[in-house]
Amino acid sequence: MPKNAHISRRAFLAAAGGPLVSIGLTGTFIKLPEFEQQALAAQTRSDGRPRIPPGQEAVKKILDMGGTLGTATEGNFTLRIRGEVENPLVISYPELLALEQVQIACDVHCVTGWTLLDSRWAGVRLSTLMRLAKPTKAANFVIFEAAAGYTANIPLAEARKENLLLAHGFFDQKLPKEHGGPVRALVPDRYFYKSAKWLEGIKFSAQDEPGYWERNGYSNSADPWKEERYR
Repeated sequence: MPKNAHISRRAFLAAAGGPLVSIGLTGTFIKLPEFEQQALAAQTRSDGRPRIPPGQEAVKKILDMGGTLGTATEGNFTLRIRGEVENPLVISYPELLALEQVQIACDVHCVTGWTLLDSRWAGVRLSTLMRLAKPTKAANFVIFEAAAGYTANIPLAEARKENLLLAHGFFDQKLPKEHGGPVRALVPDRYFYKSAKWLEGIKFSAQDEPGYWERNGYSNSADPWKEERYR
């Protein structure tokens, strides 16, 4: 995934005070009106944290964030699950659809400063696949493997959350190619660079393996409520 898939730190800081949240790519994100921002800022989640994390602003929709498009289609998609598991798997798109399906509404937060509220996704919980693959006791981390060698990493405890999906649907439609279709990871409680697009594999690892952006200056933990944007 190329470096222009996310805004640089310099560009982000330069854009932070403007009326639009620029992402350094084609187009801009249109923020919600100020009175709506203030009302949303007063809301809290069920865990007591503010619904909009510090330094974030709600937007009306997300645009294509760039990156090297994957070549997979519904017809040739395969997901390889490997590493510290008792039962390695290779799953096709129809086989993924044959598993238990869920639909969730969640807020997603990009390190560039935008938050999309009440986004709707369809897919399969990673925990469902974990029951099939059976991670070993040595497994501590999940590494998402995506097109063009892009990877992203999360702790195993994060992977067990019910809102963590392998998503193939977005707002009641098939997941568009530009947003990571046919299948992407969805990790709502971390900055969005953890939600790898154009997913090709999942590796369970005993050791942490920081991904592309984590190796290039972004936070390894990526907690939006702690503003863990950069190392």
